[in-house]
Amino acid sequence: MNKPVISDNSPIKVTLGKDKKYFFCACGRSGNQPFCDGSHKETDFEPVKYVAEEKVMVAFCGCKQSKHPPYCDDTHIAIVEEPKEGDDPFESGERII
Repeated sequence: MNKPVISDNSPIKVTLGKDKKYFFCACGRSGNQPFCDGSHKETDFEPVKYVAEEKVMVAFCGCKQSKHPPYCDDTHIAIVEEPKEGDDPFESGERII
């Protein structure tokens, strides 16, 4: 199975309407985060259906690594991103204090 794309390294707070149906993006590719826009079609991921029982503000997972999707469980705190080529501050001779 593919790894999801990290769309945000923090929770995504949204207000949801009572009795409305939502589909949480599990793949991280949606351009309408945190909601699904169908971008998962070429992946192994499926959106997570969510129905709000009342009007409520929730914190949906932005890193797509939560053990309890669609909710943020603070997993993003432990994610260590590998530096990308050119991200080394020592290459430019900058001094970090």
